[in-house]
Amino acid sequence: MISVGMSTTCVYPFAVEHAFRIARMAGFDSMEIMVTNDPVTQDAAKLREISERYSMPISTIHAPVLLLTTFVWGRDPQVKLEKSGELAAELGADTVVVHPPFRWQSGYAQNFERIVRETSAKTGVDIAVENMFPWTVRGRAMKAYAPSPDPLDLDVDWMTLDFSHASLSGRDSLQMAMEMGPKLKHIHLCDGRTSAADGAILDEHLLPGEGTQPVAETLQYLAQSGWDGNVVAEVNVRQEKDEQYRLDKLVQTVAFAREHLSQEHATREPLGLGRAELPLKIRQHRRAVKKAAKG
Repeated sequence: MISVGMSTTCVYPFAVEHAFRIARMAGFDSMEIMVTNDPVTQDAAKLREISERYSMPISTIHAPVLLLTTFVWGRDPQVKLEKSGELAAELGADTVVVHPPFRWQSGYAQNFERIVRETSAKTGVDIAVENMFPWTVRGRAMKAYAPSPDPLDLDVDWMTLDFSHASLSGRDSLQMAMEMGPKLKHIHLCDGRTSAADGAILDEHLLPGEGTQPVAETLQYLAQSGWDGNVVAEVNVRQEKDEQYRLDKLVQTVAFAREHLSQEHATREPLGLGRAELPLKIRQHRRAVKKAAKG
């Protein structure tokens, strides 16, 4: 069965354990760990302990490719990718997600396809290159990635499809999934409604169904075709201050995935936690239910 997971980026910069807790309550199967400045995201022992505590396996490691992780594991992007592969292998994760190189990473960009293939062979982990998008600076297009922001232009074995990135690129996600074919390993579940060609610069990561991408149709196509990769939510709910609101949105996201993958959905409480660690509104609801039951 296709695993429906959640990325820690959904609730960043909250702690990794918080991400596991809310993902479990929302009903996700597994986790994707974005490697960040947080030392826990780089520590296999700590990640394994949290994963086991919540009975939430780690399916994926996302290599530290963002500008805010410039100095994580040094400045060499090849080292960052290799360490991500080693971390994934140690945790039993089957996939590492990586972005195409930035144009200014000239040496890495020239050897990227070889580095990806060698890292995968060395670690035994599939390295899935993610589709990115054109950058717009002061209304002008900028070539940020080399040789291309689109993994379909690259000689790589595995690919990640991100719906929000496809939207910003002005691409149709269902068509991309079909073109990726058996190389499609990983899905970042989200949505988008704007394109860089129309002047948009924001990578939206909306909830699935709230944008204009054919997210439902793509999931249905994958389920019907016998695809066996991972679907991982990468939606932006971290800016919301209300914990119950974040949980509701994540429940909505995993329910969307289950519906269009023809799977059942059920929320779960986190394991091994006291009442004090549950969101306030959930505790209040429970007290109200118990009070009503007592008459």
